[in-house]
Amino acid sequence: MRVTRIGGPTALVEWDGWRILTDPTFDPPGRTYSFALGTTSRKTTGPALSLDDVGDVDVVLLSHHHHADNLDDAGRAGLARATTVLTTVAGAKATSHPDVRGLAAGAQTTLSAEGKRTITVEATPCRHGAPLTGPIVGPVVGFALTIEGQARPGLWMTGDTVLYGGLRRAAAALRPDVALVHIGAVKFPLTGPLSYTMDAADAVELIDLAEPGVAVPVHVEGWSHFSEQEEAAARVFEAAPVEVRNRVRWAPLGVPVDLG
Repeated sequence: MRVTRIGGPTALVEWDGWRILTDPTFDPPGRTYSFALGTTSRKTTGPALSLDDVGDVDVVLLSHHHHADNLDDAGRAGLARATTVLTTVAGAKATSHPDVRGLAAGAQTTLSAEGKRTITVEATPCRHGAPLTGPIVGPVVGFALTIEGQARPGLWMTGDTVLYGGLRRAAAALRPDVALVHIGAVKFPLTGPLSYTMDAADAVELIDLAEPGVAVPVHVEGWSHFSEQEEAAARVFEAAPVEVRNRVRWAPLGVPVDLG
């Protein structure tokens, strides 16, 4: 598997002939975007690769459609380059694409293409904030992908989520080969200490539970509402227990990394 981190939550995964793009964000930096309840965030870093650099893909894994740090304007236009888009049920209703599929946590779908092994995709649970914030922050899912002939997922994308019971239970059952772990500790001045995604300490616990072969941190730079960005997160992982620390692999922006 080869992973190229593009920026924010966006990564290109090349796996057994499949080309998989996660949460497409390709707008240039400098713009401020509106979020729920009057909150805002500024995009501070542009993508390491352009849509033209990425080219056509087999599938987009879109954890949610309604926040610009996971799907911005250029990313939305880029969905046309994908054969299939997988997202939430609400996201499927709001997305124009000939093969967009909406999944709730626990639901499955299959991806098939001539000459490639079939992939089974299961949506995994996310909660994008504190309890009872669901109506404000909206639905989010992660994705666990298991390729034909394997018993365990080869890839797990956590999606934007805090660490909570449902996620802990799902993680403990996965044991993926590769996990793309969304962190960043999203916070807004308006809502004070409330976090809307995991910080690195949460990710340490999650990685310990899921025991991935490799964990690649994403969603950790490039936006002003990420309160814990890459350098700070790296210090936390460096101080983690060795069994977690040895699983973490930083992917430099724009550089393809072979993960075996």
